[in-house]
Amino acid sequence: MDQTRVLSIRDVNRYIKMKLEGDPKLQDIWLRGEISNFTRHSSGHMYFTLKDESGRLKSIMFASYNQRLPFAPKDGMKVLARGGVSVYERDGAYQFYVTAMQPDGIGSLFLAFEQLKKKLEGEGLFAEEAKRPIPRFPRAIGVITSPTGAAVRDILITLGRRQPSVPVILYPVSVQGTGAAPSIVRAIETMNRLAEADVLIVGRGGGSLEELWAFNEEAVARAIRGSTIPVISAVGHETDFTIADFVSDLRAATPTAAAELAVPHIAELKQGIVHMRQRMVKSLHLLVGKSRERWRHAARSPYFTQPRRTLLAQSERLDRLRDRLVFRSQAQAGRAKERLARLEGRLAASSPMEQAAFARKRAVSAERALRQSMGVAIKQSQSSFGSLVRQLDALSPLKVMGRGYSLVYNEQEKELIRSIGEVQPGDLIRVRLADGRLDCQVWGIQGEEKPNG
Repeated sequence: MDQTRVLSIRDVNRYIKMKLEGDPKLQDIWLRGEISNFTRHSSGHMYFTLKDESGRLKSIMFASYNQRLPFAPKDGMKVLARGGVSVYERDGAYQFYVTAMQPDGIGSLFLAFEQLKKKLEGEGLFAEEAKRPIPRFPRAIGVITSPTGAAVRDILITLGRRQPSVPVILYPVSVQGTGAAPSIVRAIETMNRLAEADVLIVGRGGGSLEELWAFNEEAVARAIRGSTIPVISAVGHETDFTIADFVSDLRAATPTAAAELAVPHIAELKQGIVHMRQRMVKSLHLLVGKSRERWRHAARSPYFTQPRRTLLAQSERLDRLRDRLVFRSQAQAGRAKERLARLEGRLAASSPMEQAAFARKRAVSAERALRQSMGVAIKQSQSSFGSLVRQLDALSPLKVMGRGYSLVYNEQEKELIRSIGEVQPGDLIRVRLADGRLDCQVWGIQGEEKPNG
C-alpha cells in the first residue's frame, strides 16, 4: 500500500469544505424554506433546519448576524435565507450558514412591529392606568424632532399661535436611519435629566414604514415609558401608527395636533375668563340681593322693633330655666345621698372585722360538727371492728383444734394432707394440735367406705 496516499478524515473534510466554499454557485445564495427544529443556543447562535417538499438542509445563523434580525424566527415560519454552503469539519456534515433572513410572504418590518407590539403589551407598557396626565398649563414644552423637517415648523407655528408666552425647548435629533433610535433615546433621557419642560412632544412628519421605523424601536418605546415627563407622540399622519403612539401618554394624529393638545389656545382662555367673569358678576348680584332681603327681613323683626319685650321674654325664660336647674340639682343631690347611704351600708357589711368575726363563728361551728362526726365515725368503726374480730376468732382453725381437732401436714409442713391418697406407709408426717405439733410416721393406711347414695 502506498502510505503517501493515506489521508486523515480531517483532511478529507477540509478538502470538501474548500471545494464547497470555492464554488460560487453555493456561496451568497438565497433559499426559500420552512424553519423546523429551531434552537437558540446560550451563545446566541441559532440552529435550525430549512425544509421544503423536496428536502431538508441543516442551517446555522451566528449571533453576530442574527442580532440584527428585526423579527424572531420560530418553528413553522416560512423564510427567505441568504448565505452559503460549507462543511462542519468535525462531523463531516455540510450545512447552510445563514447571514441574512426575512419572512417569506410578509414584510420583515411589519412582522417585527407586530412581535414587539405584542411583547410590550404583554408587559403592560400600553396600559391606560400607567399613562400620566398632560399638565393643563405647562411652564415649558420640550420638542424632540428633526430641526429641518416640516414637523418642527408646524409645531412651533401652532405653539406660537396658541400660547406665545410658553417657552419651547427644541432638542434636535435624527428621525430616520440607523442612528435615529439612539438619538431619540438620548434626547428623552437628557430632557428628563434637565427637568426644564413639563411635557415632551416626540415625533416627525409622515413617511413609509421604513422611514418611521425609529419610532418602532424597543429602546425608544422603553425610553418613553420610563420618562418622568409626560410624552405626546406625534409621528406621521393620522393613519400612521407606531409603537411610540401606543406607549406614550397621549397620541396625536399629527405634529400640529400634538401642539394643540400640549397647550390651550389663548383666545379660548380669554373667552373662558370673560365667561367666568360674567358668571361671577351674576353670582355677586344674586348674593347681594339675597343679603339685602335678609337685612330687610331682620329690620322688620321684633328683635329690632320691640327689643324691650324681647329682653323681658328672655328674662322670664331665664327665670324658669333657673328654677328647673335648682329643682333638678336638689333632686339629684337627694338621689346621691341615698345612693351614698346604701354604699356605706354595703361597705359596713363588707368590713374586714365583720368578715373575720363571721369566719370565726363558722370555724367554731364547723369544728364542733367535725368532732361530732368523728366521734360517731370512730364508734361505728370500733363496733364494726369488734364484730369482725369475733367472726374471725370463730372461724380460726386454732378455735376448731381446741375442740379436739388437728391438722396433718407433710414432713416439710408445707402442704396440708386432706386424703389418704396423699401419703404412703413409712412417710413422715406432722400433726398440728392446739398446743403444739407431733412428728409421726405412717405405719398403716385404712380407708373408709362411702355409703352408696
